[in-house]
Amino acid sequence: MPHRPTPDDTRAPWRAAVLTLFPEMFPGPLGHSLAGQALEAGLWSLTTHQIRDHGLGRHRAVDDTPAGGGAGMVMRADVIAAAVDAARADVGNSLPLIYMSPRGEPFTQAIAHELANGPGVMVLAGRFEGVDQRVIEARNMREISIGDYILSGGELAAMVVLDACVRLIPGVIGSAESLAHESFETGLLEHPLYTKPREWEGRSIPEVLLSGDHKRIAEWQEAEARRITTLRRPDLLRGR
Repeated sequence: MPHRPTPDDTRAPWRAAVLTLFPEMFPGPLGHSLAGQALEAGLWSLTTHQIRDHGLGRHRAVDDTPAGGGAGMVMRADVIAAAVDAARADVGNSLPLIYMSPRGEPFTQAIAHELANGPGVMVLAGRFEGVDQRVIEARNMREISIGDYILSGGELAAMVVLDACVRLIPGVIGSAESLAHESFETGLLEHPLYTKPREWEGRSIPEVLLSGDHKRIAEWQEAEARRITTLRRPDLLRGR
């Protein structure tokens, strides 16, 4: 039977609030699999806040041309501030405010743990060329990036952050041990994984994994994790 998350009565539900021009994109993938089951079970909650509700004029404008010239449009400080303040009035001031931005600090498993261990998170999913710097500073936003590339908007990036956090909430994943051995949890990439059948298309499961010798298996897994990390992410080994 699949694992069904159950609420922990000792912990308040983890709260996620997303400010976006496209609230209909949520919960999206977050409404499926373990995250969706946990949402249904009340382990976490999700609210969306339409930025355009605070837009200006008949057309609810949320952006304008960049000061100093240049291509594209910039989301206005007054509109974003009004959206943030309204969202905070709705969900409270305890949630850290994150702005998904390609120039932000890289999102890591450590940040996911930090956020998951807190009361929740408020995420601004920007659009166009970005957001007026003044509101980023005035509302104390933490800029976070999910990678060195550009998306059409911050909604998909927000989903990545929320999914990474939600799966760390106690009760969402059945086995806490499975989290402890994942990539990045130990500073290394995860070792290769195998399952049945023993032989497949001329390839065999490494004999050590079938030996029953737990010490040898652990040593093999550690060596393989270090080998793969050295090849693919040597930056993770600095300082180890």
